[in-house]
Amino acid sequence: MAPAQNETLPPELQLALAHSQPRDRISLRIFFDLDIRFARIISGTSEPTLGQLRLAWWRETLMKPVAERPGGDAVLDAIGGDWPGCERELISLAEGWEHLLAEPPMDEDDARRFAQRRVAAMRGAFADGGAAWDDAGAGIPAWHWALADLARHVSRDEERAMLVEIGLENEDSQKRLPARFKGVAVLGALARRSLERGGHPLMEGRGAAITVLRASIFGA
Repeated sequence: MAPAQNETLPPELQLALAHSQPRDRISLRIFFDLDIRFARIISGTSEPTLGQLRLAWWRETLMKPVAERPGGDAVLDAIGGDWPGCERELISLAEGWEHLLAEPPMDEDDARRFAQRRVAAMRGAFADGGAAWDDAGAGIPAWHWALADLARHVSRDEERAMLVEIGLENEDSQKRLPARFKGVAVLGALARRSLERGGHPLMEGRGAAITVLRASIFGA
């Protein structure tokens, strides 16, 4: 089944897909689409209870067998076609986004829980590659992305500073990634650059293209 390409992804996510292997692109695209859907729920919700209800609908729906889910939603249909039986990570992703519904300012514990679940869901997109993901240390660049992407969207300076600090904690332990995770390496390199610049947009500035080229060649 083709991925739910009902909208254009941000350029950094397009680059991550372009540098990923064909066998991983569909599930990775589904992850990105669902993650964006959850982000819009959070950003478009002025009443936390309403946001919780919408995320709860996704969790409860993903717990059902594919045949019992409603049809017609491009992302949900794609999950049923290409991610059946492995929805646990996507349910956890919804739980991660729910941490951002807490009263501001965002605290460090909520930020960490959000990032952990976002990283776990990206890992799940590689299906049979979970062990390889762990061995390669692919969770580190995914962690950088999870927090850099959030940092560039928050409006409070103190929240952005906190997210940058958490995001760069394990910067020195980054390893060169194998070819299968080249897309993650590209995304992680852009994210590290963003964090080091204080949480700026990932593709901002002329140096972004050089960062992508370097990561695509060296895998880090």
